[in-house]
Amino acid sequence: MTHHTKVIQICGTGSGVGKSAIVAGLCRLFADDGFSVAPFKAQNMALNSAVTPENLEIGRAQAMQAEACRIEPTADMNPVLLKPTGDTGCQVILRGKPFRNMSVREYTDFKPQVFKMVRESLDMLMSRYDIVVIEGAGSPVEINLKRHDIVNMKIAAAVQAPVLLVGDIDRGGVFAWLLGTMGLLTKSEQKLLKGFIINKFRGDKTLLDSGLDFLEKKSRKKVVGVVPYFRDIRLPEEDSQFLGMKKECSSKGGITIAVIQLPRISNFTDFDVFEHEEGVSLQYTTEPAVLEKADCIIIPGTKNTCADLAFLHERGLAKVIRSRAKKGVPIVGICGGYQMLGKKIIDRSRVESSGGVVSGLALLDAETTFEKEKKTFQVEGKDIHTGFPVRGYEIHHGTTTIKGGEPAFLIEKRGAQKLRIKDGMRSHDGKIWGTYIHGIFDNFQFRKYFLNTVRAAKGLETITPEIETHSPDEEYDKLARLLRANLDIMYLYKILNGEV
Repeated sequence: MTHHTKVIQICGTGSGVGKSAIVAGLCRLFADDGFSVAPFKAQNMALNSAVTPENLEIGRAQAMQAEACRIEPTADMNPVLLKPTGDTGCQVILRGKPFRNMSVREYTDFKPQVFKMVRESLDMLMSRYDIVVIEGAGSPVEINLKRHDIVNMKIAAAVQAPVLLVGDIDRGGVFAWLLGTMGLLTKSEQKLLKGFIINKFRGDKTLLDSGLDFLEKKSRKKVVGVVPYFRDIRLPEEDSQFLGMKKECSSKGGITIAVIQLPRISNFTDFDVFEHEEGVSLQYTTEPAVLEKADCIIIPGTKNTCADLAFLHERGLAKVIRSRAKKGVPIVGICGGYQMLGKKIIDRSRVESSGGVVSGLALLDAETTFEKEKKTFQVEGKDIHTGFPVRGYEIHHGTTTIKGGEPAFLIEKRGAQKLRIKDGMRSHDGKIWGTYIHGIFDNFQFRKYFLNTVRAAKGLETITPEIETHSPDEEYDKLARLLRANLDIMYLYKILNGEV
């Protein structure tokens, strides 16, 4: 660790208040000001993950924040990733590699060992970058968790990071949230708290003045800024609880894509890009009636293919998917969804089930065998049918063998390794297909081609692809501009320099 490194930690009054976005915006803002910047989150609990160039798995939010810093993500940015396997257990991923499945109690007992690893990762980042922007998790004052919390104030105390507390005013009660959170911090933790950020404000800011004055007098802490609620900046959502709030972007004469909201849905950011497409309505659903009207059905990735396949049958969704497939409606499976499209899943290693064979939807003539070893790769290749280039990442336990039909993609690079292996499968008419490649629709040419196949299946005219209009880079620039206009940036730098 060098003495030159500056750190700042963003905590929140609870989950979903906008910590990840604030961190991403600060990362881009500091990078724009000429600093080398890295994000850090000690422990992330999420089913949305990403793969680093070293083929290691981390939380998607930290990969997004690294992109905002204009650097490649590394496992040190998120040394602990917890992927829930149920209500009381999770897969523990340490420094990008699966460690083992643990119950909540087992993991709690294991945390002291984990914290050493967390510190090593943070020290590594602090030795390499000018500024490290640390993200907390949930609330820093959950009384039942605080004793063994390794993400919030324990991290701040370990490196003496100044802390800003973010509250979401859109939910109401923000002043009580902020003051209540501060009041539950210890005296030494309160000294690390350098101010508040009020997030997601709608309306005339001057109407807040009396509240802000009260907050500053009561807390003796500065309100560093009030960030407006925004709709024009698109960032990947980390938590599936917000899927129901996704904007339906339908327009007359358009197409509807229904993504099945599986109980254990993962990497649903695969479909965010459809929200930017004119004439496309994206719907997350568990309702058979919605699938009956959809122009395309996508079965997404999942943390447990076997359990979510059972869910499809229980909800009557499997029957509708088969019926729509017979009518020529395009059906797509990504990762776990691809495995479900096959004839059977063999799980003798008991990776996801009690062992044995589970029958699939039998829409593709393929079968999947689960293996204990998890495959995580960044990949590049092409769509075999069109030749369009594709890139993305793989995160899966299973290997799928094609029995009849044709492969969908050719992978020409996995990580740094050049090779030629086939991925995925498509039916003979091309309307049913699956792949292990997450992020497949982020590839502009392939996405436009895919949407035109859905339009054609509906009898609509195809649309000639124009240039890509959505740029993640522009979204980070917009976010940085928003923060620069609404936060006291001079005060932020005073915090970073230890002057406050």
